[in-house]
Amino acid sequence: MHKLILEDIELFMKELGNLFSFIGSEYKIKIGDTFNFIDLLLFNIEYNCYVIVELKVTELRKEYISQIQVYMNYIDENLRKVNHDKTIGIIICKQENKYVIKYCSDDRIIVREYELV
Repeated sequence: MHKLILEDIELFMKELGNLFSFIGSEYKIKIGDTFNFIDLLLFNIEYNCYVIVELKVTELRKEYISQIQVYMNYIDENLRKVNHDKTIGIIICKQENKYVIKYCSDDRIIVREYELV
């Protein structure tokens, strides 16, 4: 899915809305001694914040929530400027899980299903 999105990143960005800027794909961050890779890092001009997009090929799992929260906190601490709003996370997965979404306490995380056509 990641490769398909990158092949036509312009179309993907238009589907998200016109107010996104592309920062990077597989954006490398170092947490402790471990390198991690954010699937897509964007910036939203209207909301004045970074947006992390994680792409998953399975149903939403609670582990994905904690993963994206760590990435959001990292970006907020290391990239975000004082005039930027807090980072937002988007998880694009094969299938939503309404229970995981219901009990996720972070309203900055958005979950969306995808369908390959």
